[in-house]
Amino acid sequence: MNKNLSLIFIFFLLFALSSCQKNSFPDGNWIDLTHDLSSETIYWPTAEGFKLTTVFKGPTEKGFFYFSNNYMASEHGGTHIDAPNHFAYERKTVDEIPLSQLTGEAVVIDVSEKALKDRDYEVSIDDFKSWETKHGRIKDGSIVLLNTGFAQFWPNRKKYMGTAERGADAVAKLHFPGLGPDAAKWLVENRNINAIGLDTPSIDYGQSQYFKSHQILFEQNIPAFENVANLDKLPPKGAYVIALPMKIKDGSGAPLRIVAIVPQKK
Repeated sequence: MNKNLSLIFIFFLLFALSSCQKNSFPDGNWIDLTHDLSSETIYWPTAEGFKLTTVFKGPTEKGFFYFSNNYMASEHGGTHIDAPNHFAYERKTVDEIPLSQLTGEAVVIDVSEKALKDRDYEVSIDDFKSWETKHGRIKDGSIVLLNTGFAQFWPNRKKYMGTAERGADAVAKLHFPGLGPDAAKWLVENRNINAIGLDTPSIDYGQSQYFKSHQILFEQNIPAFENVANLDKLPPKGAYVIALPMKIKDGSGAPLRIVAIVPQKK
């Protein structure tokens, strides 16, 4: 390598190292936005719940300790992701969603005061516009999180979902807040977001029959995070979210480990 090429190489190496330092996570508090998976985990009334069975636990015949479980669960339950193909034909599956779409600055819309007074509340266009009046336009690439206040009821199925019953007949008895279809339409037509999430079992409210908000969002390949925890611990803006689902090939959904970092105030 000649002298000029060596200098160019060193320059780009120093530039890359500098960029890595600038893009490292800031000092701050990490917030876990994920509910545990257990026998108490809440699933849709018609879905199979989480099951954990022990394969082996204890000392082996060779003298060392060993522990292993088997688990089984529906894609859609607990803190999880809905992939766009869940309600939109030939849209992205879980494994096809780009990692860049599963990370971004968090926008937290707090509608808890309204939702706790009305279990069937649907987040509206006015809720988004009111947030923007206070905090500025929702940035491109944001992850929008809707805080309804319902995470406080987890894992009490009746308080959280409106019914503790299981089976197909229980679906008609579901009462919890969600995103109104008009607001979903406004988002996809007027803002460029990476993903959306909330602290209830569905992006559509409990009494929805056609899941229109799902259809509107997923048609545009915008995934949804459901049963998200601890949204009350995030500021209206400024936190950064990382949401990594189990990479299920051709999956319509998957368990999700979602976390956020809240930078320290300077």
